[in-house]
Amino acid sequence: MISGLHNSLSNLHRLSDAKTRSVSPENFTGEKGKGGMATEGASSNDARDLGQGWKVSPKVWVQPGEEFTLADIEGPGAIQHIWLTLGRLKGKDVWRDFIFRIYWEDQEFPSVEVPAGDFFANGWNEYAHVNSLAVCTNPARGFNCYWTMPFRKRARLTMENRNPEPLIVYYQIDYALSDVDEDIAYFCASFRRSNPTVDGIHTVIDGIEGKGHYVGTYMAWQVNSNNWWGEGELKFFMDGDTEFPTICGTGTEDYFCGAYNFDVAAHYVEFSTAYAGMPQVIRPDGLYRANTRFGLYRWHITDPIRFEKDLRITVQDLGLRGIKGIDRRFLKAQSDISSVAYWYQTLPHKPLAPLGDRDELEVI
Repeated sequence: MISGLHNSLSNLHRLSDAKTRSVSPENFTGEKGKGGMATEGASSNDARDLGQGWKVSPKVWVQPGEEFTLADIEGPGAIQHIWLTLGRLKGKDVWRDFIFRIYWEDQEFPSVEVPAGDFFANGWNEYAHVNSLAVCTNPARGFNCYWTMPFRKRARLTMENRNPEPLIVYYQIDYALSDVDEDIAYFCASFRRSNPTVDGIHTVIDGIEGKGHYVGTYMAWQVNSNNWWGEGELKFFMDGDTEFPTICGTGTEDYFCGAYNFDVAAHYVEFSTAYAGMPQVIRPDGLYRANTRFGLYRWHITDPIRFEKDLRITVQDLGLRGIKGIDRRFLKAQSDISSVAYWYQTLPHKPLAPLGDRDELEVI
């Protein structure tokens, strides 16, 4: 546990010695009694008639190629909530150009490295309302994360701008300063993309070594073939599994807690619940939008997948050829699949797989 940290309905009535703090552009250090003191900032002109204390510095500009430090926090403690919203370019969202990273303790490489939209279950540069326990995205484009992220010595959170233009970031990072117990693990998240998949397989994550538990999956899935696309099984290879996994699901829509193609009356139906959802279906428009795109999440909050030594996760890109009742059989598809894997594990861990350059991340 995190000593004295009470953050569930069952223990909110208990007193605690944890110290609540918050980092934002109005208080970059999170120090007690230091919020709203700026006399210069990104909104200095808007506040010119009111001055200090009147929203002088609610946001930051991140320059092209810059990795801006959102927060650098001395522990021990735990991040409890992250809110942010990201600037647009010519009226368009460019969330794949923002790379969100978290560095725990004094590691030289990040434990979280994900395009910002994908981290908050919005991978297509288009807003989708997500109403879940771990992640909420609220009108209009308000990103919220509620994963508890403990640390012992240091937490550093950054945002990189890969766009050739300067971009705005509004953010607030709420945390508690408190002792942490010896059995605490560190939050990690890693992005992968297969565009297209090869031989019908997308790797959600591999190379995890150490002890921990897997807590969530987000997928941005573009279908490049007709007919139903989600027959593929999620497979969890753990603790020395080789050819065959310990956990093998029954289909993609089943893993995301739906059934029968997410199809009600011949229509895909969006849904967003505490633990699983398909909050986004982007449909072809008969002109430039030629493919259907889906956003899906599954949080293993009450059913974490625990591993002792290693973990690898894959999903089959498996659709159907033929039509119902006429030469119906499986099809290895060639979809464009992006995914985010979320897990907790011990430190140190291996470096995350490289993200790829801006073109490789682009939503085309």
